[in-house]
Amino acid sequence: MSKPRVIIAGGGAAGFFAAATCAEANPAAEVCIFELTSNPLAKVRISGGGRCNVSHACFEPRELVKRYPRGGRELLGAFSRWQPRDTVDWFRARGVELKTEDDGRFFPVTDSSATIIDCLQRAAGTAGVKVRTGCGVKDAQPVEGGGFLVTLTSGETTTCDRLLFATGGGRAEGALALVKKLGHTIETPVPSLFTFHIDDPRLKELAGLSVENAVVSVSAIKLREQGPLLVTHWGLSGPAILKLSAWGARALHGLDYKFTLSVNWLGDRPLDTARGELAAARTANPRKQVATWNPFSLPQRLWEKLVAAAGVAPTAIWTSVSNQLLAAIAAQVAAGEFVVSGKSMNKEEFVTCGGVRLSEVDFKTMQSRVCPGLFFAGEVLDIDGVTGGFNFQAAWTTGRLAGLAMAVG
Repeated sequence: MSKPRVIIAGGGAAGFFAAATCAEANPAAEVCIFELTSNPLAKVRISGGGRCNVSHACFEPRELVKRYPRGGRELLGAFSRWQPRDTVDWFRARGVELKTEDDGRFFPVTDSSATIIDCLQRAAGTAGVKVRTGCGVKDAQPVEGGGFLVTLTSGETTTCDRLLFATGGGRAEGALALVKKLGHTIETPVPSLFTFHIDDPRLKELAGLSVENAVVSVSAIKLREQGPLLVTHWGLSGPAILKLSAWGARALHGLDYKFTLSVNWLGDRPLDTARGELAAARTANPRKQVATWNPFSLPQRLWEKLVAAAGVAPTAIWTSVSNQLLAAIAAQVAAGEFVVSGKSMNKEEFVTCGGVRLSEVDFKTMQSRVCPGLFFAGEVLDIDGVTGGFNFQAAWTTGRLAGLAMAVG
């Protein structure tokens, strides 16, 4: 095989996976990762609370792409070439066993992201990949006849036949500016997967409380999601909120993260049904106190807050509740409105939508359609998934396809 010189800008999940794939597919290739920071694979280390949510047990590409607010159509063919089952097999072949949790997420059996980092670094190192930290790609100019003249942040220059950008999402502004200079259109990056700031007495002193199945919606942008909901010190989080933030990333950015959130703490139970159940509870338990007897199996502390917000006196009994108060309780439980005043990142993780316009990339090879020899993988593309390992799977898949394409002589 020929001996292509391959430079990979970015030492994250996609960059390392592409590098290892390329070097294993073509041992003659010279592959070097340039990582601007001193900590390669930093995002892998903090993901999943330090356990690394590697992927998700969804093995049908048409179902898998439904988890991507942006990029699903383009990833359909890519996932037919490399999907979660292939990811599991790849890690197993290198001594790392993954386990499936009840919600479908894959984690290493060690419950430590260090296991994944060690595996990626070992695979790259064994294949002969060189890794240079504290040094990034500052500039790249196409060379007549093919390849690139690359200027590093250290001031050095070097050449390569193929150049892969795997620099991540919105924090890599310099890399996106360089990609734009090379002829690509950049979709403006905005945050995805974030939690909501809500300052409301109904949530005070409830941090850590969760409801297993709630429906959250933003009528202003016709957005609705369902799933577990978590009360935090600053507002609301949990899978329902994170999914809502992913699908509504651009629209919520357009609202400056200031909007009204509707919460049905009962899941998809309609308001009228909730009102009827409350009326039945009043008839069946007329002498019980409203605040202490909860007909919906909601967390007791939450129930007390919602009942108080409806205007029910702390010692009121069910028989004293008027139809008007009953309707007010139902509204709090099944159609509560909360004013959102801002956002926070999901823990220390940072996911963006935006990046390289997808129509300008060949998803069979991840090569640029406008600049031969230029490749992309991971979040530098305008791809993002909901929480649950889907963003890493996109990184493994695009990294794999780019690595194989760059290895060809």
